[in-house]
Formats: sequence, structure tokens, C-alpha cells
Amino acid sequence: MTSMLPAEFADLEPFAGTWCLASETERFERRLASSMDALQEFYDAFFPRLEEAIDHCDTYGLDDLSEEVVNLLRLIYSLINVSMAVEIFHQPKTIDAADAVLTRIRDPRP
Repeated sequence: MTSMLPAEFADLEPFAGTWCLASETERFERRLASSMDALQEFYDAFFPRLEEAIDHCDTYGLDDLSEEVVNLLRLIYSLINVSMAVEIFHQPKTIDAADAVLTRIRDPRP
């Protein structure tokens, strides 16, 4: 099986297939489609390593990111999205936002 993440983050591989998503819209939709148990599991596994993951990504220039590092960056973006549900809303859906939708026509790189 091919690893999606840098070797230092192999313990997070079980989440890579689900959360290494290319767009903010995909991450938002995945959060909405996930149970709180699944969101909490991802949050609990990755949040303690967030600074380490950011530091790892910071060792590369934007033009020098391997696919594994891009996936780690995408995992960070997903954690940010999930953290709102876990820490603030206590549910996947945004509170008091009616039928909130997130659609970007262009995402930042990478």
C-alpha cells in the first residue's frame, strides 16, 4: 500500500483517504456528511500533532512540496474545518446558519 503522508506522520494514514481533500468545498461537505464520533476521532488523533505538521510543511517552499507534503497540508486544512464542529458547534452542521453552503470557484494553492 502506498503512503499518502510523510513517514513521520504514518500514524495518521487511516485518516488520509478520507480527509486529504483538494478543496475547501470538499472538506466542508465531508464534515457535514460525517458523524460527530468520526470528527472527534480525527480531531483527537491529529490535533496534538498539529504544530509538528505545520513545522514539517514549513521546511519546504511552495514550489518544492512533494505529494505527501501536499496531502499533509490538506489534512491540516481538514482539521481546521473539523475543529469548528468539535470545539464550537458540537455537531457537524454550522449552528444558526440556516442551510450554509460553501462553494469556492477557485481554491488557494496548494
